[in-house]
Amino acid sequence: MSSTDNAEQDAKPGDTFMSHLIELRQRLLYAVAAILAVFLVLFFYPGASYIYDLLAQPMLASLPEGTKMIATGVITPFMVPVKVTLMAAFVIALPVVLYQAWAFVAPGLYQHEQKLALPLIVSSSVLFIGGMAFCYFVVFRTVFTFIAQFAPQSITPAPDIEAYVSFVMSMFLAFGVTFEVPVVVVILVRMGLVTVEKLKSFRGYFVVAAFFIAAIVTPPDVVSQFMLAVPLCILYEVGLLFARGVKPRAKEDD
Repeated sequence: MSSTDNAEQDAKPGDTFMSHLIELRQRLLYAVAAILAVFLVLFFYPGASYIYDLLAQPMLASLPEGTKMIATGVITPFMVPVKVTLMAAFVIALPVVLYQAWAFVAPGLYQHEQKLALPLIVSSSVLFIGGMAFCYFVVFRTVFTFIAQFAPQSITPAPDIEAYVSFVMSMFLAFGVTFEVPVVVVILVRMGLVTVEKLKSFRGYFVVAAFFIAAIVTPPDVVSQFMLAVPLCILYEVGLLFARGVKPRAKEDD
């Protein structure tokens, strides 16, 4: 164990608890400061309106030419781009946020476990951003075009920007989190909670679970459900592939 653990063993329980709270507060402040710093930069350059226009492109591309989205609230044209910019700032600052989370729990881990920090932070960030990118470039364009093709000619679509951003954020979160499956698989095997062989035998159940999750977190259309469930199954196999080279902690520590 690290020297921090030895110091904590000599300290009083109350002192240790308070030191953990202070450390947690400091890490949270660092994470929030990183997000706010990126937000301020993005807000002025390239600008909140520009970032929102990028986010709206998949929807606008599926609408009839000349159609624009609407804002029903008084301050909605200002607040919605601000929310989108804040979301973009969080994504850009995600490696810093994950590092602060790891730095908080790292002192309680073995030294060889602390070496996993960089691979976990990089892989988690890449997979989360990859899930959002897949959702933006593939899912949105496919789903919106699919829905527009079935819209009656007597209807003029005019999506509300607040409802659109709420939908987009929930989809980004769903795809970003579900794309973390390989990391979860590797961590479970590394901690010795489950073996690769056991996960292989669970493959059939995971396929059913993937479609069940997709049915819950995506719109009620077959296209979007398949576009989440299929990558989930593929990522599960990717996780199994990487987990083969991971030694369970219990065996390695012995």
